[in-house]
Amino acid sequence: MSSYVAQLNGRAASAEELAPLAFAGYAHFTAMQVRGGRVRGLDLHLERLRSASLELFGRALPDERVRACLRAALQAGPADLSLTATMYPSPGGTVVEADVEPELLVRTGPAASGPQGPLTLAVVEHERVLPAMKHVGEVAKTYFARQAVRQGFDDAAFVDRRGRLSEGSIWNLAFWDGAAVVWPEAEMLSGVTMGIVRRQLDRLGVPQRVQEITLADLPALAGAVVMNSWTPGVPVHRIGSVSLPEASSFVQLLHQAYQAEPLTSL
Repeated sequence: MSSYVAQLNGRAASAEELAPLAFAGYAHFTAMQVRGGRVRGLDLHLERLRSASLELFGRALPDERVRACLRAALQAGPADLSLTATMYPSPGGTVVEADVEPELLVRTGPAASGPQGPLTLAVVEHERVLPAMKHVGEVAKTYFARQAVRQGFDDAAFVDRRGRLSEGSIWNLAFWDGAAVVWPEAEMLSGVTMGIVRRQLDRLGVPQRVQEITLADLPALAGAVVMNSWTPGVPVHRIGSVSLPEASSFVQLLHQAYQAEPLTSL
């Protein structure tokens, strides 16, 4: 069975149907890792799709219909894979005149686990449009990540106009003060993996807090990581010119919290 599948509304998508997506810029998505045909944080993925659809299109697909489309894609591939579910307006409709029911494109590919790290992050002043939404067409964040690599870094971390660290190009940021997990306070996308880790840290009794973090605050911290759908924690040992301890125990704690989240069948 091939890891690569593209289905539209629960059935195989034709080239003719996929062609308009090459120019689609008004859409949102969620990405997940499937293991043994199951996923972690399914409720968070469904909520993300539902709330973003209501915001962009005025209408959302029922959760059960979304789950049926996800199951159809899984049945066409192996038990372990990467999956992306994208909501976009019907090519024949218009999104500016009235509420529209979105189309659902589900794509799968080989399973991924992210880089090992530790990583270095260039610092870029950038604030995404609609930062709380995982939407498409974000050329800026990819551009800044490419520029960071050209400068000898592995990726980019963003600061807002107030100098607060917010997120990475495709990552959430998390920090460690030696006793508690510290989440940055800024406008950003709250990732599903971030949501999983936060609720499981609560269940494990691990202290955590949200606070504004600037570059000047970094020397007082005991570690930093990035996380996304690939992984709950990749160590970061430098942000801009500031070095950070690798904090292997912090990384292990985040992975422990993530693994405590049960896998859910679609």
